[in-house]
Parts: sequence; C-alpha cells; structure tokens
Amino acid sequence: MPFATDDNIQKFIDPLNSAMDKFQINTTRRQAAFLAQLAHESGSLKYVEEIASGEAYEGREDLGNIHPGDGKRYKGRGLIQITGRSNYFQVGRALDYDFVAHPEKLELPGAAAMSAGWFWFERGLNKYADIDSFLKISIKINGVNKKTGLPNGWEDRQEHWKRCKAALKVVE
Repeated sequence: MPFATDDNIQKFIDPLNSAMDKFQINTTRRQAAFLAQLAHESGSLKYVEEIASGEAYEGREDLGNIHPGDGKRYKGRGLIQITGRSNYFQVGRALDYDFVAHPEKLELPGAAAMSAGWFWFERGLNKYADIDSFLKISIKINGVNKKTGLPNGWEDRQEHWKRCKAALKVVE
C-alpha cells in the first residue's frame, strides 16, 4: 500500500494479521487479494468511513435500511466498507458486538480489520483468491459499473493486486 502512512500501517498491522488468521486468509495468494481489495476500499488504510454521506443508501431495503436515516447511519465503514443495517447486524452477530446501536465502532482498527475478514470469509472469497479470480472477488465486494461492465474502481484494484502479489512474492 504505497500511499499508507507509517502511522496507519502500525495501527492496522496487528488487527489485520489477527483478522487474516481468524478468517483463513492464510496463503500469500489469499493475502495479496485481500490486502489489494482493502487498499482500494480504504484508500490505503486512510478511510474507515465512507467519504460520501450515505444518502444514496437511504431506503435501500436490500441493505436493510428500512428506517429514516439508515442510509447515513449505516454507510460504508471498516476497511472493506461494510454498508447497510443488515450487514451491520450480521457482522455484529459474528463479532459479538452491537454495531447497529454503535455503527461508529466499525471505524476502530480491530473492528475495521475483523469486519473486513468476516465479509471476505462470509462471501467465500478465499476460494476465488485461490484460483486468482480477482475479477469475481471485486464484483462480489463492490458490484459492477453499468456503463463499463467492470467492477467499480477496477483499474485501481488491479494495480493494488499487482503490488501486493509482488510484495508477497505470489508465484504466477
């Protein structure tokens, strides 16, 4: 993550190692794909709260945002940008914390890393990392741009993936 500050690296290194251990992100191939996605989603560990207001998620029943204000309250948080009331509930159940009542807690380093690991594991992304299906991983994390047919931020994700694979010496 060439744009990560030393402070942010120090803040997240132990929580990320714990999350990767807990959620079986335990090969260099899996780790490279995981860290590349986090680099894109968090702006190289800079953002643990989505920059946008969350207004776009208001009333999105597919995200569980059924109450007024849910869009802003449950906007993307954590290193993989967990979004929506239902995802906050699910990650809270998995990590034994009430993120619905305290959504801002997903911004703390431990929760930010663990929620990313949980999301990765729950979506079965290790199996795609094992076969280098980075495109499939990207789509499962952030969907597809309707104009291009590619995942949102595809070029940036690919650049991070190349760097992570090189740093971790993933053999092609």
